[in-house]
Amino acid sequence: MITSERAIKRARVLEVAAGAGAERVILTSPAAVSWYLGGARVTVPFGGDAVVTVAVTAGGDEVRCYSNEIERLIAEEAVDDAAIPVDWHSPLVPLDWSADALTLHESSLATELRRARASLLPVELDRYRSLGSDVARMVTTVAAALTPTTTEMDAAAQLAAGIVAAGAEPVVLLVAGGERTRFRHPVPTRGALGDRAMLVVGARRHGLIVSLTRWVAFAPVSAHQREVDARLLEVEASAFDATRPGRSIADAFADLRGAYLEHGFDDHEWQRHHQGGPTGYVGRDPRASETVTDPIVDGHAFAWNPSATAAKTEDTVVVSARGVEVLTVDDAWPTATVRGRERPISLEK
Repeated sequence: MITSERAIKRARVLEVAAGAGAERVILTSPAAVSWYLGGARVTVPFGGDAVVTVAVTAGGDEVRCYSNEIERLIAEEAVDDAAIPVDWHSPLVPLDWSADALTLHESSLATELRRARASLLPVELDRYRSLGSDVARMVTTVAAALTPTTTEMDAAAQLAAGIVAAGAEPVVLLVAGGERTRFRHPVPTRGALGDRAMLVVGARRHGLIVSLTRWVAFAPVSAHQREVDARLLEVEASAFDATRPGRSIADAFADLRGAYLEHGFDDHEWQRHHQGGPTGYVGRDPRASETVTDPIVDGHAFAWNPSATAAKTEDTVVVSARGVEVLTVDDAWPTATVRGRERPISLEK
């Protein structure tokens, strides 16, 4: 099914192929295949391999699906009705393709294909805005029902239920209470939330992933914690200001790194956890660093996540020449104005 969205993406892939001197590009990763097929759900386990592959050539696309999945994919995921069934015990990619010098697998073109999907189309942005809003509202609803005696696992279960109820898939679910808020990636335990909790969510729908972090306080937030949180929001604001079309991801990352020292953190704070970066069909596409020289483009999605001990901020945004648009917004969540942007602060209960 060749839609206008597909036609644009097809043209982008063929441009990559031409630049590499290839006649066929094989897409096999869940991110690349879902992107190309308009957000189709192409995995069965949430984090599993794609059950579909696409070979893109100037003469047309060849979509291949496992035979036990093809009927559902055609009926429910808008996969081409001319897709070729492949026995579940056979390779999706024909072995003779790997011997063809004019055929390139996406792994050989990772950087080029990442750049090809960086600029989201209007239809993708509509899907993304809807997902961001749905997930942000869901997190508010869950957070409002938590108590100090709720366990981290119970909180994670409520978040997971909310994600699935929104027609999405959980990609990341982290919850920390009490002393565990010092951990940057707190996998949930049976411990109680206590006086303060961090909720971290990644959710995927139509192939697109949103990420956000929220804090809930069951006791008054200390003056020291408020001061650390405020300084970290300034670091994030520097990242937002730095993320502009025409610059590189490395440029923006360098500004983010420098903002830690500028706002009272030590010069090594940025090394204690990754800082996020571009997102979209991959949670981090890729993690930003000073070696990632991809250009920032109009319609580029980012999820920066500056952090310090027991402090973190994260939302999914799209950048354009007009500025930064935050997608994961619920107006019911408390905010503070930071450089003209409303940013989430702790929900105090």
